Amino acid sequence: MKLSRARFLFAFIVWACLALRGRAGQIVQCDLCVFGATSAGVAAAVQAAREGRKVVLTEHGGHVGGLTAGGLSQTDIGNKSAIGGLAREFYQRLGRHYGTNEAWQFEPSVAEGVFNDLLAGVPVYFHQRLASVATNHARLQSLTMSDGTIFQARVFIDATYEGDLMAKAGVSYVVGREANSVYNETLNGIRALTPKHQFTIGVDPYLRPGDPSSGLLPLVQNQPAGQAGQGDTSVQAYNFRLCLTQNPTNKLPIVPPADYDPARYELLARYIEGLVAAGHPVSLGQFIHIQPMPDGKTDINNNGAFSTDFIGGNAGYADGSEEERARIWRAHEDYTRGFLHFLATSPRLPPALRAEMQSWGLCKDEFTDTGGWPHQLYIREARRMVSDYVMTENNCHYSIVLPDPIGLAAYTMDSHNCRRIVRDGRVENEGDVQVGGFPPYQISYRSIVPRESQGENLLVPVCLSASHIAYGSIRMEPVFMVLGQSAAVAAGLALDEQVSVQKIRDDELRRRLLAARQVLAWPVLPATTN
Repeated sequence: MKLSRARFLFAFIVWACLALRGRAGQIVQCDLCVFGATSAGVAAAVQAAREGRKVVLTEHGGHVGGLTAGGLSQTDIGNKSAIGGLAREFYQRLGRHYGTNEAWQFEPSVAEGVFNDLLAGVPVYFHQRLASVATNHARLQSLTMSDGTIFQARVFIDATYEGDLMAKAGVSYVVGREANSVYNETLNGIRALTPKHQFTIGVDPYLRPGDPSSGLLPLVQNQPAGQAGQGDTSVQAYNFRLCLTQNPTNKLPIVPPADYDPARYELLARYIEGLVAAGHPVSLGQFIHIQPMPDGKTDINNNGAFSTDFIGGNAGYADGSEEERARIWRAHEDYTRGFLHFLATSPRLPPALRAEMQSWGLCKDEFTDTGGWPHQLYIREARRMVSDYVMTENNCHYSIVLPDPIGLAAYTMDSHNCRRIVRDGRVENEGDVQVGGFPPYQISYRSIVPRESQGENLLVPVCLSASHIAYGSIRMEPVFMVLGQSAAVAAGLALDEQVSVQKIRDDELRRRLLAARQVLAWPVLPATTN
């Protein structure tokens, strides 16, 4: 029987609406939505689940644990006694795997396995790309992903390295280095001197040595040196924390990028040739930091003037589109593969150096779905929130006692180089800072919540409110786990008291954090408050 035109049109509209609804994806409702399965995100989700909250964890990629499961296996912390709660439990669980009380050096795959064990029973949604957010005044209501999935929650935690949720929600943030004058600091902004991870001999920066008109070598930025202490938009360099091995039964070759060109590494060639000509010994450890891990594996990090840090290569990443970030990510991989291939093959380098590099390869049994290459780029710094309380160099130096501590940081104020420029006719790295010598210090709860007018049910434990140089101390993976867990405790308190995250009671938060085994004070803290 034929349908009338009107009935046919009606049926078509109903079918179209149902089809569109199907493409829009499911609606997921929960008490707490944790955006980003970094180590902080995992800790937040586990804490919420243990409190009996209905929690979901979303992740942009296909793995949990962020950099802790992505190659950073030599844990940076400064003072392990400053770490409690779920973070401590994580390292204790790793220890049980290796037959020790705790393990702070470990294989990436083992770390990911421990994270997955902790997340048992927590729904994790992988390959979720944030498309938009819905808000009602200053209250987040839902997140819509690019596949149409909608996450509705009463409280949200942005645990990403990039701060994408807070940015979409309209929260104030900054990218780059503040001037020293902004927060009365001494180590922020452009550096007058950068003594570490620096070229130890003069290297000519020009394509034709001595001829500025010929242009700059690749990997040197055409930027003025700038005034010391002034702010800029530069961000400390990113790299991949590689897991390499010399075990022939577990070794994969490090394949160069498809467009490999040795001319791109002319700066490195000139530097090594200059070192040899000056009579300086040259070895692989001067160009990569080889940190031994269990089972004959390593955590490879940046070292020296020219290494795995792709200085200047992260420009535009923090606020970049999905496509721009993918391009920058791949550029970092191509740079690193090319760098290692150059060390292994260039006839301009000493044979012993080439042979040493040739002895290393990627691990067959690590990062198996990406051919042994880490699935996480080391995003040392991206956006940083600006809230009612900004952690600064003064918190680090003077261990200011706070009324609302949620954990301790304990690492050196550490920024990798931000730029590679020309100064006085020679190549110079600029931006590295390594200043320590202070005890563990408190992190303020106010630094992980936005201004109430910008997000009354949002917490940001990774891209927290901190100056560039203070963030350089706070930004360690164990601390992120501490802050993620504390954020979940605070979220639960806000739910119980039915108030904004800015209005929870400090005394009750402290009580719950101590019950969760967090370390909130250090014995040598002075009797001052802020």
